[in-house]
Amino acid sequence: MEADFEKKLRDYIKTMPSLPTSVTKVLEICNNPNTSPADLNQVISLDPVLVGRVLKLINSAYYGLGQPVTSLARAIIMLGINTVKNLALSTAVMGHLPSKNKSPGLDMEGFWRHSLCVGVSAKLLARKRGVDPKLTEEYFTAGLLHDIGKIPLNAVLSNEYMRTVSSGDKERKSLFRAEESILGLNHCSAGDMIRAAWKLDGAVGDAIVHHHDFDEYSGGHKDVLYSTVTANWFVSLSGIGFSGDLHPEKPRPHVWEALGVSLEDFDEIEKIANAEIEKAEIFLKINN
Repeated sequence: MEADFEKKLRDYIKTMPSLPTSVTKVLEICNNPNTSPADLNQVISLDPVLVGRVLKLINSAYYGLGQPVTSLARAIIMLGINTVKNLALSTAVMGHLPSKNKSPGLDMEGFWRHSLCVGVSAKLLARKRGVDPKLTEEYFTAGLLHDIGKIPLNAVLSNEYMRTVSSGDKERKSLFRAEESILGLNHCSAGDMIRAAWKLDGAVGDAIVHHHDFDEYSGGHKDVLYSTVTANWFVSLSGIGFSGDLHPEKPRPHVWEALGVSLEDFDEIEKIANAEIEKAEIFLKINN
């Protein structure tokens, strides 16, 4: 049965459109440490839709500037390379996924609110810890997309996934464990298929694949991964949105120690999360 489920997932993911060439090129350029705003401007200027997204973001309430910005080059400099990269990636991914899936397994509206809040919380945690502001959008995107593997599970295995969510609740165990028990695979495995198909490398890809097996992780993006792990636990425990995980497993002590934070830090984050979520919704809707 596990092999049959995996085949269905792979077949479904093959039908999902690839990321636009311009977005793929943006990711490639931004992964080069020597990239300059001029390099990014050269690529984005060839894609009118992406140009519109960048200008719409810099002129949105998310940034609240007094004077409109009409120059793409200036917008890129003001936003920063990392923000532009994650803008391109986030809006492309969101545009490719079903936003109004009415499957009984996982309510999409609740799912996206959970994902959005994890992204916002991971970013706020990074900001509180003094992470370079130019890098915090990476935390947001990693948190936003960490559960992307649930999309094909919910779409392809709707009835089985509804049973999995119910089983996790009844047996008071994490959804990740329930998935492995009933389906023989989990949303991180499904997320890895999407990561490979869309070439989502780096911190974002690692967060998608390893946010439940973080104890064995030995890659170079522990800070982003651990921030995503703790934010995911906090948001799930708080019941913000609905990820299907009613009994999340608390991160191990070494995760908290590595980040230098405690649960009390999230009490402060929770107070400003709603306002930040509203701003993040603007960030994600600029492609409409």
